[in-house]
Amino acid sequence: MSDFKIHILGCGSALPTLRHCPSSQIVEYRDKLFMIDCGEGTQLQLRRSRISFNKITAVFISHMHGDHCFGLIGMISTFGMLGRIAPLHIYAPIGLKELLTTQIEHFCYGLEYKIVFHDVDTTLQQIIYEDRRLTVTSIPLEHRVPCCGFLFSEKPSLPHIRRDMIDFYNIPVSQINNIKNGMSWTTPDGEIIPHERLTKPASQPRSYAYCSDTKYKKNLHEIVKGVTMLYHEATYCDADKDRARLYNHSTSFQAAQVALDAGVEKLLIGHYSARYGDEEMIIKEAKNVFPKTEAANEMDVYDL
Repeated sequence: MSDFKIHILGCGSALPTLRHCPSSQIVEYRDKLFMIDCGEGTQLQLRRSRISFNKITAVFISHMHGDHCFGLIGMISTFGMLGRIAPLHIYAPIGLKELLTTQIEHFCYGLEYKIVFHDVDTTLQQIIYEDRRLTVTSIPLEHRVPCCGFLFSEKPSLPHIRRDMIDFYNIPVSQINNIKNGMSWTTPDGEIIPHERLTKPASQPRSYAYCSDTKYKKNLHEIVKGVTMLYHEATYCDADKDRARLYNHSTSFQAAQVALDAGVEKLLIGHYSARYGDEEMIIKEAKNVFPKTEAANEMDVYDL
């Protein structure tokens, strides 16, 4: 079972529908949960997905449009009622801190946990979060308000030890980390055994890029090149590309073009306009350009 998963909580756009919820996702990596966007109703979707509220360590907000952040104050309040004590980190464009602080003071007086705000410059591609195994990098996007995507990148791991070779050369356990880090082993007879013979290549680092909301950017593929999975908004069909241009959104064709140019392993599309009764045409247009395309749906879980 994968230890790097994407949970889709909502993949609709601004207008509410009975088919889709506003934007929100959970990135699950090993023992940590990260939320991307928090549209209205997100905490209900968390309940439906049986994801633990208290395990969410950070929230990443792409931009200050309601369908991406209206659920935040309600979730913060619920965390307080559940007795949360661990800090909650919020990474968001400049301005959300001021707006949310006013709401917190009014609706969430007496919170017993700390909310730590991190202002994100949406014009820069830079690492905004890092731990021992993972980095999160901001991806500049172009929308009607300051907006950025997020690139979750697994750090390269050390090579895997070949247990058969370790046993064959009677190498002590105390030397295993040294060998993983590139040291050779010298036998009692003076024979040098290179570490390449004692190890197997490490697993390929995995990555996930979230790009919503944005108009089509011709150079976006350079930032998301080769990612394991790309989520790119596909608000409109190609027949409505003029509307997409007007509102700084993308078509399914354009989302697929980014995936093709970037050479990603898989494309996931979402943020569907409420004007369509289903996503049949959206997914068809994307697959014509990039066959390894899937249409996001609520409660879907993707293993990377």
